[in-house]
Amino acid sequence: MSVEQEKELHVGGRYHRFREVMRQNPLLYTTWRVGVFTVGSVVLLAGVVMMVMPGPGMLAIVVGLAILATEFVWAQRALGKAKAAAEKAKEKALDPRTRRRNTILAVLAGLLCAAAVIAYLYIVGTELPWNVDWSHPNTR
Repeated sequence: MSVEQEKELHVGGRYHRFREVMRQNPLLYTTWRVGVFTVGSVVLLAGVVMMVMPGPGMLAIVVGLAILATEFVWAQRALGKAKAAAEKAKEKALDPRTRRRNTILAVLAGLLCAAAVIAYLYIVGTELPWNVDWSHPNTR
């Protein structure tokens, strides 16, 4: 290694020196890329699962793509698209008309749920649904 290469490695910091050492050894570099792909894919798939299950799905997807983007160009492009989509969604969510509409819909949904609970309490009383004999016309 020449003096210029050593100076270049010291300028980049520990991370760049680490990456350069990894790239010089093909077996180590391949192992590193497989590890990054495995960890990134697991986080990305967990994010996809969390889109339908409870959890921060979008955050996990972005983190998974960010992990993959450290080694793969296709993930860098996908991460750029995901960031652009997230920015667009943020702008849309902060739009005053959209916020007003969402607030109105949330209040209406709350009123509908409250009406359903009041109707249930009026018809059945404080009895739990699985303890009510629904075969009688007047359940009270």
